[in-house]
Amino acid sequence: MGDGGGMSEGRAIYAADPMASRGRLVPEEASPTRSPFQRDRDRIIHSTAFRRLKHKTQVFVFHEGDHYRTRLTHTIEVAQIARALARALRLDDDLAEALALSHDLGHTPFGHTGEDTLDELMRPWGGFDHNAQALRIVTGLERRYAAFDGLNLTWETLEGLVKHNGPMTDRQGHGVGKYAGKRVPRAILDFNADYDLWLWSHASLEAQCAALADDIAYDAHDLDDGLRAGLFALSDLREVPFLSSLLDEIYALWPNLETSRVIHELGRRVITRFVEDAIRESERRITALHPRRADDVRLCGRTLVAFSPAMEEADRTIKAFLFPNMYRAPSVLRIRQQADTIMRDLFGRLFAEPGLMPDEWHQGLAEAGEDKRARRVADYIAGMPDRFAVDEHRRLFDVTPDLR
Repeated sequence: MGDGGGMSEGRAIYAADPMASRGRLVPEEASPTRSPFQRDRDRIIHSTAFRRLKHKTQVFVFHEGDHYRTRLTHTIEVAQIARALARALRLDDDLAEALALSHDLGHTPFGHTGEDTLDELMRPWGGFDHNAQALRIVTGLERRYAAFDGLNLTWETLEGLVKHNGPMTDRQGHGVGKYAGKRVPRAILDFNADYDLWLWSHASLEAQCAALADDIAYDAHDLDDGLRAGLFALSDLREVPFLSSLLDEIYALWPNLETSRVIHELGRRVITRFVEDAIRESERRITALHPRRADDVRLCGRTLVAFSPAMEEADRTIKAFLFPNMYRAPSVLRIRQQADTIMRDLFGRLFAEPGLMPDEWHQGLAEAGEDKRARRVADYIAGMPDRFAVDEHRRLFDVTPDLR
């Protein structure tokens, strides 16, 4: 298997076992001190793409202040929740952490606006998908190691990175779930042809923990950021029964608590309730399946790490509240429109004049077709932190939106 390291005590028999890993695309010598999944986690943390998350937007752009989430702070919060879920379920928390830390590597600058715009611009050449981009980063675009491109992560980490939200195809290769009626991104299909990730199966429980942790973190920190930004008030949350009950609990204990502390108490209760519910519901589902190995989870045909129906409803109502009150708030939409302009301008100019990119990015494009040129430009722009994208726009254009 080409890796070593100790095995955690008390791991469930259906957990991912680092000592039984399917290995790496390029075999490597075992580490005497770290398991394969620990090495994956460390490589992700030391990657260039991970560092760039510091200046990539979650919902607000960086001008909004230091207290709002970026992709990096969101990723750290997701990793903490994923570890908590994995440990409670007796899984490999190193794998869960590695997947949480890598889940946003493929995101563009300017949050979902950047991805939506880049996907539209790239439609003639296969579109843009942040999940596929994350795979491209960890299997090729990161160029740090002498023996291989990418990070040479284990099969289990690559599998979880690609399909943590569930199967991508059926056994015949037709898209399912998010990709139903659509083509799975070419980058994923091309890599899968060389290194079969079982796109038709569910991922490990560790990957499912990372996916659910992402949902929990989004709900909690978007409420926190929205409240602190003044997009809505605590009183507005009364329309969400789950949040209203938590506010009642807080005010019963501290009737005169200052608003900033109420916001924090609310956020920690949201996370706690979701995590505790997910542990109970996941244990119930796992017990009902009675898996004897990790592949039993992959082949069972359903998600096992999940909320109860009551908490699924709470999650749904929180997201239903946030959509109009935060993601579509006038001030946020105004910034989204400005970010869209920056993305379109950058792509158009760099596609027309790839020599404006650094040497290592435009080398070999002089005789390349449009497909290769467009993908190279998309790779370059997708890797930009928000601030760098704005600076590049200022370098190339006379007028740049101020994103305020």
